[in-house]
Amino acid sequence: MPWDYSDKVLELFKAAVQGDAGTHMGELENPDGFGEYGSIACGDTLRFTFRVRRHPTDPARDVITVARYLTFGCTSAIAASEALCSLLEAQGKTPVEALKVTNQELVDFLGGLPEQKIHCSVMGAEALQRAVVDWARKRNYPIDGLLPDLAAENAQEGRIVCSCFSVTEPYLRRKIRELNLRTIAEITNALKAGGACGTCHHAPGGLQDLLNEIWGQPSGAPDEGAGAGVQPLSGAGRSSEHLERQVEAVLKNVISPLLRKEGGDIELIDIKGYKVYCRLTGQSGRCRSAPENVKLLVEQPLKEQVDVRLQVIAV
Repeated sequence: MPWDYSDKVLELFKAAVQGDAGTHMGELENPDGFGEYGSIACGDTLRFTFRVRRHPTDPARDVITVARYLTFGCTSAIAASEALCSLLEAQGKTPVEALKVTNQELVDFLGGLPEQKIHCSVMGAEALQRAVVDWARKRNYPIDGLLPDLAAENAQEGRIVCSCFSVTEPYLRRKIRELNLRTIAEITNALKAGGACGTCHHAPGGLQDLLNEIWGQPSGAPDEGAGAGVQPLSGAGRSSEHLERQVEAVLKNVISPLLRKEGGDIELIDIKGYKVYCRLTGQSGRCRSAPENVKLLVEQPLKEQVDVRLQVIAV
């Protein structure tokens, strides 16, 4: 089945793509604030612009009068961006006040978002923050005191933790604290980091290490995002029957529930040695990128929870 979007999300999305009066999709020429977040290569990017009514003497009293966005994102990204623009304009917020709009406010305004789509609302907030930084520089307003973490992040890009989505360590540290992210699954839902190959989940200096350092979890703490009832096993002394049971358990308890939410499923065809042959079915199987999706969705969970030597073959 499709994503379980609220009526508000669907209403805002349809109005925006139809270009209805009062919607905000577009871009301002010579804006007072310009910000961009995301990457076309990653499938999501958002550009945010706004114009202000300038106060003659005090930049802190500038008021946002018009806000616009452009995005290559999905239904959630468009609806969340519409919500953000509407809040800023309707409430006559200053750029400084705009920074106080939280992710949760946007989600509440939309009547909720699926957990896997929370990152779409984060995109708008990140682009807005960068637009406010741009405004502050143009107006010679001291931004370092408002967004010290973002200022430091911009000054030094930092180490790449998630190479699939080019997510850096400074950004992850800031957003983990800001959004109170406690598990790898929560990081992926909110930031997309770790949502592709999964190599960064438990690599040295990876997502779990950052969580442990920030929240003080013991280094051996289990990841709450792991599959229910399936424990990682070493490869020593494993029989082929044992291996097959473990693979079947991960497919049943972890992969299949995710695919069924999208009207699809997965079928195990065969296991030969450490090669797992399977195919996506239903809506998932009709996708043109189904073979690539099998590798992304299935192989890494099997490596993490069953055996690192497993290789998934799409058939």
